[in-house]
Amino acid sequence: MNHRQLLLDSFHAAIAAVDPLKIVAQHLPPAKGKALVVGAGKAAASMARAVELAWPKDIPLEGIVVTRYAHGMPTERIRVVEAGHPVPDAAGETAAAEILARAMQLTSDDRLIALVSGGGSSLLSLPVAGVPMEDLKTVTKALLKSGAPITDMNIVRKHLSQIQGGRLAAACKAPVTTLIISDVTGDDPSAIASGPTCPDASTYSDALDILQRFGVTAPASVARHLQAGASGAIDETPKPGSAVFARVDNKVIATAHQSLEAAAEFFRVHRITPVVLGDTVTGEASEVAKVYAAMVREIRAHRQPFKAPVALISGGECTVTVRGNGRGGRCAEFLASLAVELGGMPDVYALAADTDGIDGTEDNAGALLMPDTRLRAAALGLNAAKMLADNDGYSYFAALGDLVVTGPTRTNVNDYRVIMVL
Repeated sequence: MNHRQLLLDSFHAAIAAVDPLKIVAQHLPPAKGKALVVGAGKAAASMARAVELAWPKDIPLEGIVVTRYAHGMPTERIRVVEAGHPVPDAAGETAAAEILARAMQLTSDDRLIALVSGGGSSLLSLPVAGVPMEDLKTVTKALLKSGAPITDMNIVRKHLSQIQGGRLAAACKAPVTTLIISDVTGDDPSAIASGPTCPDASTYSDALDILQRFGVTAPASVARHLQAGASGAIDETPKPGSAVFARVDNKVIATAHQSLEAAAEFFRVHRITPVVLGDTVTGEASEVAKVYAAMVREIRAHRQPFKAPVALISGGECTVTVRGNGRGGRCAEFLASLAVELGGMPDVYALAADTDGIDGTEDNAGALLMPDTRLRAAALGLNAAKMLADNDGYSYFAALGDLVVTGPTRTNVNDYRVIMVL
């Protein structure tokens, strides 16, 4: 059995289960009248192409979606714009302004189709008046380094946006159908891409609390805007129960759980018992790895809580509080920590990768951990513990030839992790 290929094939099975080209068409509204398609996220281009393929040629269809650089693909009726992620840029700001303006022109006889996926919070950045894009970039970078969960980051971003936190829906008179590919734990539509067409239960005060809790010093324009909102001087985001959402249908069409179940079925076919540990795993990547390592040791020593051969599968989004100067996303961080904890335990194999094909800001989706990883690393003079302390998991696995490189997958349901104990 080729254990390395088995892990890689399980990852590809997980991605295939949430491929927009396979799942979008069945969720589209009836094709009648004028339809404007807008969207943002790492899956935006493939979602847009899926709409085009399913939409009748003789029914009007046009639109614009924004995706991450290098995540575009050829389309015919819907324009694809590439922009900055995870830090917003001018290209995303311009595209978001056009999306808002075109949505505002629709009438009640038209329809807005919104395509939302992970990454949309950065890509659909249209800061409020008085907050320059440079200041939004500054606070975004600080939040990314702080270890704040994505849901908390998005609460801040919603309250600095003209389009997120339900404001796109509020600006549009047409019925709205939103198709959502979830990249957040719990699959809360309002948290995905900061919920441009979803009611927002969070407040300006919540945003201020998050900045304080994670030690983020915001630029003066950001602090001023959030404080004005908390005092009631600026209108809040549209809340649950608002009449705005009576004409909005938000549909979550793909989730991490779907991808994990597809991987589980893959392992069943290969006669390895799958155990799905959950699609909502969060926390520091290096600390989560310690918990998983303890479970592996229990399986190996005492055949509990599961008996080998077993595949421990999980999803969700861990975080990394950056303290070093190395390269590496949360998946590489998780595996580097797992390598330290397991110390080369025999017959244990692991893969951790982001389903969008990008681990953090690097060019890999993730990496692989083999039983001989530590030995091969030692032969190259690499110390996993030291490199982990420098947040340099990427360099560790790159030197070993154990990076998983897929390129953009054009979908995104967060991380996929599997540990095989044979």
